Amino acid sequence: MSCGLLAFAIGKGWLGADVGRGANFCEAARQGLVRQPANTFSNTGFVLAGLLIAWHAGTLPARRGLATAFACLVVLLGPGSAAMHATQSSAGGHLDMASMYVVASAIAAYAATRWLRRGVAFLAFAFGGGVVLCEVVGAWRVPVPVVMTTGNAVFGLLLLAAVTLEVLIMRRGEALAGRVFGFASVATILTAFVIWNAARAWLCDPHSLLQGHAVWHLLGAVSAYLLYRYYAGQELSS
Repeated sequence: MSCGLLAFAIGKGWLGADVGRGANFCEAARQGLVRQPANTFSNTGFVLAGLLIAWHAGTLPARRGLATAFACLVVLLGPGSAAMHATQSSAGGHLDMASMYVVASAIAAYAATRWLRRGVAFLAFAFGGGVVLCEVVGAWRVPVPVVMTTGNAVFGLLLLAAVTLEVLIMRRGEALAGRVFGFASVATILTAFVIWNAARAWLCDPHSLLQGHAVWHLLGAVSAYLLYRYYAGQELSS
């Protein structure tokens, strides 16, 4: 449904004019409705990963609501990012960052909730606080080395905070089941980040349909699915 709504919005021009948002991710803009085809359609990976998470969530004995919510957030990463790469519009850029903010906030909030052994109310509060923090910091328009923007920086810091908390949870003897998926998720997203940077420099070929930034999207989807499998391992072992 979200992909269909995005396609309809693009066709109607509702996301606004091309202002070059996302043009710094190498791929040259094409004529037509989809400005960056490789960087746009590679976001299908997030949609497929989210649907796979939702399918697997049916095997969990409890907490299917949390698994379903995570599946929805992963799916929405797809059309959120595609909105920017397809239109290069300002509204598309905001949708891209918002989808990143909600996923990073959810991951960090879930780690904090488990670390502090709190309940759903705390999870909701931490999640909302994370999204607000991202929006406030992301609105501060100053260049940041390596990650380019403050929005990208706070996104990365929330993920780093989540990884740190997950390691602390493991060290106190919890979250041991399925932890190989957790380590694999971190390794995958770190590899994707290296490619993300390389794609803006020596790996950049603006007119190729093989884009490093598209690989970043696909590996990000794999990382999200592996992270879910780590979460699911804790549920099945409890």
